[in-house]
Amino acid sequence: MAYQPDENRYDKINYRRCGNSGVKLPSISLGLWHNFGETDDYENCRNILHTAFDNGITHFDLANNYGPPPGAAEMTFGKIFKQDFKPLRDELIISSKAGYQMWDGPYGDWGSKKYLVASLDQSLKRMGLDYVDIFYHHRPDPETPLEETMSALDLIVRQGKALYVGLSNYKPHEAKKAIDMLRRLGTPCLIIQPRYSMFDRWVEDGLLDVLEEEKVGCITFSSLAQGLLTNKYLHGIPEDSRVGRHLTNGAITQSQITEEVLNKVKQLNEIAAKRNQTLAQMALAWVLKDNRITSVILGASKTKQVIEGIEASKNVEFSKEELDKIDFILHQ
Repeated sequence: MAYQPDENRYDKINYRRCGNSGVKLPSISLGLWHNFGETDDYENCRNILHTAFDNGITHFDLANNYGPPPGAAEMTFGKIFKQDFKPLRDELIISSKAGYQMWDGPYGDWGSKKYLVASLDQSLKRMGLDYVDIFYHHRPDPETPLEETMSALDLIVRQGKALYVGLSNYKPHEAKKAIDMLRRLGTPCLIIQPRYSMFDRWVEDGLLDVLEEEKVGCITFSSLAQGLLTNKYLHGIPEDSRVGRHLTNGAITQSQITEEVLNKVKQLNEIAAKRNQTLAQMALAWVLKDNRITSVILGASKTKQVIEGIEASKNVEFSKEELDKIDFILHQ
């Protein structure tokens, strides 16, 4: 039976304008960094995407190296897109990225025009798309001139292979320089994607100020600290967790789950309970409390995690007392 999305999907989530652009993104976006690789269950992947879209999540975030192995997430998504979402293409924001190693030799990594153009061509083929809505440079390249990387992004938009461009993992001074360059080229930067969570707050030291000043959107990843800011690890390491599965593609490792961290997690969990939220919901809400954040990317291995994330976006108000308690716990 053909997939029929929920008719009331757009009433189920809030949308936020992305910087000074015409684009609105759902406050929660679905990321395919993990759980969409070759070894993952295809029907579960389908169900996660269906649940997301049925609840108003219009943005699916990918990259060339997502898997494992690299490229697998785009292939899984492409298969599901063809099967279920092709008639709905104009209701979707689909993003991909390039900046990490994808193939051998000097042209399969970093930020050259050669690599970026070739990588996006490969991504489009894997996903069965004519274009992506957002194409990101995934990380700064210390050796390629920034002018070359930004002109590659500009070229890709002019070729019709992407509608908008973004940057990921750029520090404040790098972001400011790149944003200015893209604006001069005539292809403004739509959005920047940094890692941001209660445990990783580096964006507060300048990047969010740059984005506010330049009127550029912000979408965060790892806002649950890859599962640490959930109740998952409070009672040991589950076999089906990223740690338990011994994933190596940037996933959390056992060495990060220390007694000190778990003690903080337990205290944060108590605050969340008083807010009638799970710890994961409070962690997402804590990021979304800042109106400079356009969206938070949620990774999900189960459909119920998608629903839980969407519910989090409906209660993003914090009292001063709550924020002070959270800061005290984090700085212990």
